Amino acid sequence: MSIAPALQYRYVKLVLPDGQPVAGREILLHSCCAPCSGAVVECLLRCGARPTVYFSNSNIYPYEEYAHRRVELERFLRDQGVPWVEDDYDHEAWRHDIRGLELAPERGERCTVCFRHRLLRTARWGVAHGFEWLTTTLASSRWKDLQQVNEAGEWATAQTPGISYWPQDWRKGGLQLRRSALIKFFHFYNQPYCGCEMSLAQTRARMAQRGTANPSCQASFPDDNGGE
Repeated sequence: MSIAPALQYRYVKLVLPDGQPVAGREILLHSCCAPCSGAVVECLLRCGARPTVYFSNSNIYPYEEYAHRRVELERFLRDQGVPWVEDDYDHEAWRHDIRGLELAPERGERCTVCFRHRLLRTARWGVAHGFEWLTTTLASSRWKDLQQVNEAGEWATAQTPGISYWPQDWRKGGLQLRRSALIKFFHFYNQPYCGCEMSLAQTRARMAQRGTANPSCQASFPDDNGGE
């Protein structure tokens, strides 16, 4: 049977890496923002999982941008009845980890260290609170290198025995289309850059080359975010 792409997400049957269905299972979901989280959270709930969202994103700069993304995510999660936890915001600790990589390109080594930093903190919290599985909405963005995200997740959980990484591709099965639909439906603030000051500078440079206005912290793209 051929299923229209806009409806495919309704037929996604989620299975954990150990072959078990997700129904009834508690899942720790690292979330980067509301646009990336909408379809993932909806899919988990539709399949009977019990997600808890962990917002660990000390890479985001400036703090006002971080707070805006957090508020948008919390608005959506309250509507869905999904619990969430906010990690401490420590941009200086993140800057310490990526020191020397400030000029690395997007999807380069700086992004690997960034993903590791955030997913390691998430994994540690998960172990302390009895979670067995960790996945991330970073794997839902077409702007991210999926292999890079998954390798960071595997690395983070290898440092924290007791929790395993779930390398789900959250862009397949119509979820990418559903993501765009939910952005419009909930009127999500849709950030035009990944999060850190380096990605913001690179985005401004690209826009300047095209002769378009530089993005402000409150700017948004109409359909899909240019970052996370």
